[in-house]
Formats: sequence, structure tokens, C-alpha cells
Amino acid sequence: MKVVLQRSKKASVTVDGIVTGAIDHGYVLLVGLTHNDTQEDAAYVAKKIAGLRLFEDEDGKMNRSIDETGGGILSVSQFTLYGDTRKGRRPSFIEAARPEAAEPLYDYFNEQLRSLGLTVKTGVFGAMMDVELVNDGPVTIIVESK
Repeated sequence: MKVVLQRSKKASVTVDGIVTGAIDHGYVLLVGLTHNDTQEDAAYVAKKIAGLRLFEDEDGKMNRSIDETGGGILSVSQFTLYGDTRKGRRPSFIEAARPEAAEPLYDYFNEQLRSLGLTVKTGVFGAMMDVELVNDGPVTIIVESK
């Protein structure tokens, strides 16, 4: 499992002209799943993300977690994170989990975040989405389960 986390001042995802999820400050998560990912991987990554201290304290140091700041999460499924560009000019996506396996695990990941007390908004799994965000910092972190 691979998640690209971007700290944001505000973000939204739109599908067919309809906003399906929006947050003020918090994290935008681009979530990629591969064939051998499990619920244990999803729980590990969710817990790791919830505990990361990526927000500044009163001294200007990244020392506060998302729950300490009241931030939200915008979670977006992103199979292209497992695109392999080593050969040719068109990426291969054979390392990305098939939708029938990835969607339930993606849903489980989001539920794990919610169970940790976080507010989670999402896009629509498998849809063509427009993601809009104001990156804060910018702060971008890659969180992986393996």
C-alpha cells in the first residue's frame, strides 16, 4: 500500500461536476493498493497517518498531529501510484490491485481512519475525478506499508 499525503489548506474532489468530498485544512491522501495488500497494511498506514506530526506548533515546528488541529482528510483512490515506467513510454499498471480487491480495502482503510477519530471525505472509487487543493507548505510525504 502506498499513500501520497499532501498537507493542504483546503481541498475538494469533483465527479461529473458534483463535489463528492471537501475539507478545509488537513490532508489529501492519494491511495494506491497493490495485489498483496491486506487489512493489516491498511490499518498500519491509517494509524501511521493519524499519528504523524506534520502541523506546526506555537514555535513553528512540525509537532502537531491532524487530530490536534481539527483537520480533515480527503481520501482519493489512485491506482496510478503503481504505474511502472521503466519500459517504453506508456506506464504499466499490472502492480495495481484489481478494482474488485482494491475497492473493499480502500473502504476499509477509510473506516480505519474514521475509527481513529478523524473526519474523512472521499472521491468516488474508479471514477474520473477532478482534485483541487491548496498545498500547505508544501508538505508531501509518502507512507508505505511495506
